[in-house]
Amino acid sequence: MTDRVLILGGRGRIGSSVAQDLATHTQSEITITGRSPEIGRGVSFCMGEQVKFLVLDLAEIGRLQEAIANSNLVIHCAGPFHYRDANVLKLCIEEGVNYLDVSDHRSYTSKALNYREQAAAAGVTAIVNTGIFPGISNSMVRQGVEQFDQPEKIHLSYLVSGSGGAGVTVMRTTFLGLQHPFPAWIDQKWQTVKPYSKREIVEFPPPYGRSGVYWFDMPETFTLPHAFPSVKTVVTKFGSIPDFYNHLTWMAAHVFPKPLMQRRAMIEFLSYVSHFMTDVTNRFSGIGVAVRSEVTGQKNGETAVYCSTLIHENTAVASGCGTGSIAQLLLEGKLNKPGVWPVEEALSTDLFEYAMQSRKIKIHHHWL
Repeated sequence: MTDRVLILGGRGRIGSSVAQDLATHTQSEITITGRSPEIGRGVSFCMGEQVKFLVLDLAEIGRLQEAIANSNLVIHCAGPFHYRDANVLKLCIEEGVNYLDVSDHRSYTSKALNYREQAAAAGVTAIVNTGIFPGISNSMVRQGVEQFDQPEKIHLSYLVSGSGGAGVTVMRTTFLGLQHPFPAWIDQKWQTVKPYSKREIVEFPPPYGRSGVYWFDMPETFTLPHAFPSVKTVVTKFGSIPDFYNHLTWMAAHVFPKPLMQRRAMIEFLSYVSHFMTDVTNRFSGIGVAVRSEVTGQKNGETAVYCSTLIHENTAVASGCGTGSIAQLLLEGKLNKPGVWPVEEALSTDLFEYAMQSRKIKIHHHWL
């Protein structure tokens, strides 16, 4: 029988990339959703007959549950996830359907992880944070952690050129992440960190080189300490190219009045203005992504550092590869782990390396 995959929010840049990856690497029947018929026009023309479009609003619970029940796998790409409840996951558990998402905010990840026992009892494998960061980045960390007798520190740095090939939703996610201080695992205790603070210059692979990154609230800030209990510190930092975007974002985090930044209308305004600006700068900056994972720990009685790096010319496509590869593993029966898991706890390094090789994504490793 043909596998049926439902991609919620599949007409967005990330959702479209996931659909394209699945259409390339599987024979599954793919249905992507959107809230209006106009959004779905030209889907078959763009992606082929393997991909269909369904008009569906997530607020229509009855129709949503019916669509889930008619699927073998549901992939939730309808962000921003700051505003989402875990209702889609709950319905998947009720219907016995495996679940993935591209969530990128700790509030949603926390809600999803609360359903671990219910998913395990239902035999449902649910994996959250499966894109590029979080996603591929988390599996790079797992690769690094496994090199040590005792890992002690994780330092993750992300760099995105221009818009990253993503839509306005990703811009919303960035500005929503600036609203509140957040807890980070530092020196074996949770400490409050201000978003977009403590600029650090990090060496990324060419063509990026030395670039500035800042503290940013990501789900892996709290999932990695739980996945790897011996780790004493987890740092997650993010930056943009061109660098002047970093300074504008810093101003939004530290200069703009907090009550103003917490208004949805202000978030929308900044998101659309930023997306317009990146449409211009994309022409010379590109839309790529760089990830740098650095793990420090004890190996053979000595302190060592293991560094992994990845670059991709299109951030949205890279995210599609991260989620699409895990979807393929689930559909082929190579990955089965009932419960709700962040990707670093669900995906073994062997399967991760197989998935990246199948997508021709190269990850470089070296000891510092």
